[in-house]
Amino acid sequence: MAPEERDHIDRFLDGLEPIEGLDYEVEGIIDRIGGINRRIKRGHEATLKEFGISYPDWHVMTTLRNSGPRKAGVLARYLEVSTGAMTSRLDNLEKEGLIRRLADPDDRRSVIVELTDAGRDKWHAAASVQARKEAFFTRALTEPDKKKLNALLRKLMLAFEEAEAEAEDA
Repeated sequence: MAPEERDHIDRFLDGLEPIEGLDYEVEGIIDRIGGINRRIKRGHEATLKEFGISYPDWHVMTTLRNSGPRKAGVLARYLEVSTGAMTSRLDNLEKEGLIRRLADPDDRRSVIVELTDAGRDKWHAAASVQARKEAFFTRALTEPDKKKLNALLRKLMLAFEEAEAEAEDA
């Protein structure tokens, strides 16, 4: 049987002084998820930079792409940013021709925000590049590995979501 491959997390854990209550398996999982997340985020930020889009602007564009036009205030609440921060983001996106603001026919004090064709095209181009990067990131996994990992991560996510819902209800 071939020796198990070891990564930098294994070497880090090997060098730790004993810590009461530390489960090395849990620590390995958390450190690996964090490290993978940082690498994926760096790759995504590089993709967005290539397309001249900031990460916060990407979130606005993605929300509009997935949910369609929205009132600016609703968009700010959904993305959990202040109305001032949302105005700044919308100003930048509008200046780039990626979104447009339309008068809300039901409320003169409000505007509806939508992606322009140029915004939709730029979003799709960036998303396509990022999808290829993410496929590259997971190339070490077989299709059954991917399904198994997704099932395990889903289990963790559901536990987080349940704990968060319980905390909100308390």
